[in-house]
Amino acid sequence: MLLSKPKKNQNVNARRLLISINVLGSAGPIRFVVNEEELVAAVIDTALKSYAREGRLPVLGSDIASFALYCPHLGSDALSPWDSIGSHGARNFMLCKKPQTSTGVADADGTASGTGATLSRRGSGSWKAWFNKSLNLKISSH
Repeated sequence: MLLSKPKKNQNVNARRLLISINVLGSAGPIRFVVNEEELVAAVIDTALKSYAREGRLPVLGSDIASFALYCPHLGSDALSPWDSIGSHGARNFMLCKKPQTSTGVADADGTASGTGATLSRRGSGSWKAWFNKSLNLKISSH
């Protein structure tokens, strides 16, 4: 969502930032302007709405609690939803679905169901592997 003029409840002197959010599995980044004091949770919400409005694939849904925003330059920890987006000095981010945890639900015969564990193993850490692989790609110039 582009902010063309500040609303009455916003700080008039607040800086606005053009941020870029990459979504794992999507063709390209989502870019929009935010107030640097905007909370990370609100930025995730705006990104999910923009993503859906553009009809991008894969379909992500709208539950902001299911997603985490990462800054590749700051390490592998997700940003806190209560931090302001401008507090880290970065403008490039990665939006990833949080890994699903297995609940250990037992089948009728008393054995644990492996479906949830398989899904959580397959999805966990996938953005880290992709990110590390992309760092290892080097473009050689003659």
